[in-house]
Amino acid sequence: MSTVSVVGPDDGETIQLGPTQMRILEDGTTTGHRLGIGEITLAPHTQGPPQHRHAQHDEGFYVVSGTVHFTIGETTHAAPAGTLAMIPPGAPHTFANLGDTPAVMINTFTPDLYVQYFRDLRNMIAGGGELTPESTVEVMSRYATVPATDFA
Repeated sequence: MSTVSVVGPDDGETIQLGPTQMRILEDGTTTGHRLGIGEITLAPHTQGPPQHRHAQHDEGFYVVSGTVHFTIGETTHAAPAGTLAMIPPGAPHTFANLGDTPAVMINTFTPDLYVQYFRDLRNMIAGGGELTPESTVEVMSRYATVPATDFA
C-alpha cells in the first residue's frame, strides 16, 4: 500500500527566512519527488527574492489571503486572494507583499527540486550567513536557477 501524508494546520516543517515563513507541506517524499508543496507567509511590506528563472521546474503560487504582487519580466500583476500564478521554466519572476497585512500563498514545485533551496537558506542563516540578494542568488544557483539580470 502507498504511504499517505496528511499535514495538519500546525504540522509541517517551518522555515523562517527573515520576514518570510515557508511551511513545507510536501517535500516530495510522498509524491516520488514529482511535486513539492509549501505555504509561504509574507509579512507586510516584504520583497521576495531577486527576479530569477528556473531551468528545471515549474512553480505555482495560489494566493490564499492578502494581495501578492508578481513581477514577470517588466510586468507587475496585483494578485488578490483566489489568484493562481503558474510559472514555467525560463520565465523571469519574483513577488512581493506591498500591503499592510500578511499575505499567504500555497507554492508548488514540479518536480520537488526547489524544496531543498529553502532548507539551504535556513542552514546558511543558522551558520551565521546573512540573507542578502547575493547570498540568495548563490543558493538558487544550486537548483538550476539564475537571476533574471535583464530585468533586475
